[in-house]
Amino acid sequence: MMAKNKFPKIALGAWAWGNDGTFGNSIGSAELKPIFDAAMDAGLNLWDTAYAYGMGTSEKVLGGFLQGLPRDSYLVSDKLTPQCMDGSTSDPVAAMHGMQLDLMGLDRFDIYWVHNTSEAPRWIRALAEFFEGRDDAPVIGVSNHNLAEIKEADAILREHGLKLGAVQNHLSLINRSSEESGILDWCKGNDILFFSYMVLEQGALSGKYDTTHPMPEGSARAQVYNPVLDKLEVLNGELAKLAVKYGVDPAQIPVAWAIAKGTLPIVGVTKVSHVADAAAAAAVELSDEDITELESLADTLGINAIRFWEKEMK
Repeated sequence: MMAKNKFPKIALGAWAWGNDGTFGNSIGSAELKPIFDAAMDAGLNLWDTAYAYGMGTSEKVLGGFLQGLPRDSYLVSDKLTPQCMDGSTSDPVAAMHGMQLDLMGLDRFDIYWVHNTSEAPRWIRALAEFFEGRDDAPVIGVSNHNLAEIKEADAILREHGLKLGAVQNHLSLINRSSEESGILDWCKGNDILFFSYMVLEQGALSGKYDTTHPMPEGSARAQVYNPVLDKLEVLNGELAKLAVKYGVDPAQIPVAWAIAKGTLPIVGVTKVSHVADAAAAAAVELSDEDITELESLADTLGINAIRFWEKEMK
């Protein structure tokens, strides 16, 4: 399995590159290429995508940028999404995995996840059978799983001579259920990487949006965050104060918080400035006192940030 020190402190997410309506804007390859180049120049070479992000759109765009680069110069994290699989084939895992590799023009993935718990544990077992005994087996992870499901997945993988290498769940200042449920501690105790996604809550914790500057109308994120922008303003105000203290932009504080919790945050990038923010956030070390105060404030706001595809991690 790939050593932890092979990974950068931050992964870059290509969810918005799928233009699937979640973010309320559409962005093309010409706009994304400078973002990709800036990230690679900054040493941020771990890319997270999924077929579900625009039904292959994100994968195709990212794969196009990777063509011609040395294979050891980047890392790709992709996902087996049960809801997107072709149940008519004799081996759905092989079919989807092969299709995704073809879409991206790759011969292997560095990390491969079971995207959610639909029909769990069927697909982690199928994935274990698919990669058993293979020299090119990636780091295998599970996403959106609770602690019992994570332990079950690890046990199944071990039956096939493999082990769970990573967990990817929603974790932010306003959704700490993966910490409160013991998942973070279990991952640390078992040498498993925890990838935190939506640490900025799709921009809600970036300081960019407030009651007078709401998220794009009609977007999925606007439906969730616009009704609680008054509460988010309070938290963003504290993030802004800490940003001044540490000499960074407000959006870098939640990312630095996620790193301080021992996780590897996935930061979505749709602007070159997002790459610069991510690189700078990796260098910020928040004090224990600042972390405690941030979490206490966030807890008092009572914001429910669990999204429609998720569950509370009990």
